[in-house]
Amino acid sequence: MLTTDQEIRNLLTAARTVAVVGISDDPERDSYLVAEFLQRQGYRVIPVNPRLATLNIQVLGEKAYATLRDVPEPIDIVDIFRRPETVMPVVEDAIAVGAGAVWMQLSIVNEEAAARAEEAGLKVVMNRCMAVEHRRLIPKQA
Repeated sequence: MLTTDQEIRNLLTAARTVAVVGISDDPERDSYLVAEFLQRQGYRVIPVNPRLATLNIQVLGEKAYATLRDVPEPIDIVDIFRRPETVMPVVEDAIAVGAGAVWMQLSIVNEEAAARAEEAGLKVVMNRCMAVEHRRLIPKQA
């Protein structure tokens, strides 16, 4: 599990593509706001939400996919906005697609899923907001 500022900073600076699982198309929801922030920071954001995919709804100008397994490109970080008890299948999908890391947002704690991800070689961040950590650890570009 990544816990130090340096470990998290390294992950954030190395990553380029972030799949946001559980993203909403509602601009007032945290998942949308975090994805929008990440996109503004230069990350490629891939929306993952089965309802949005079924309705063919784009989020932030990007096609939404039903699952991580449907995403046709490599994923550096899987940013999870799901209830803790629903995280394990997302972690299994992240492992299956060869993602580099899983990031469980604030209030999302699933020790079993974190251990499974780590056993499979993925980096794990848990109970932290990716946008908050980015603002805190990555200096703004002039």
